[in-house]
Amino acid sequence: MSNPSLLPPQPVDQGRVPALVCRVPSGLVFLCDMQYLRGYSILQADPQVESINALDPQARAVYLRDMVLVGDALLEVTGAYRINYAIMGNSLPVLHAHIVPRYLSEPEGLRRGGPWSYPQEQIDAVRFDYECDRELMQQLASAIQKRL
Repeated sequence: MSNPSLLPPQPVDQGRVPALVCRVPSGLVFLCDMQYLRGYSILQADPQVESINALDPQARAVYLRDMVLVGDALLEVTGAYRINYAIMGNSLPVLHAHIVPRYLSEPEGLRRGGPWSYPQEQIDAVRFDYECDRELMQQLASAIQKRL
């Protein structure tokens, strides 16, 4: 799968980018390559900018609103009990937020840590698969669109 953080600004279609869930006012929503926490999503700013600090105050507010809106939709469609949010940009200097559902079914020691506290073999064990993830993507897109 293509890395969402390296996509061209427009247009993006699901034929080229299978993990694309939908467009929101501030950017594009994708399922992450890593699906060890089902529904792990990425919100990539579109147009691309280096960081949230490069946005004017109104664009920042829209981006952060969209990020939380995706989290609300994930809560609805996945049954997660909490959402973790992270904006880092240290390795890819393109504004993107990690939106990660957390589940009560996770082992307690891992559930209480950050999403990246999982052993690498568990992180790598469940990868995005369009056929397996298509229904979740459709449900997520619908839940997002009804909130816009």
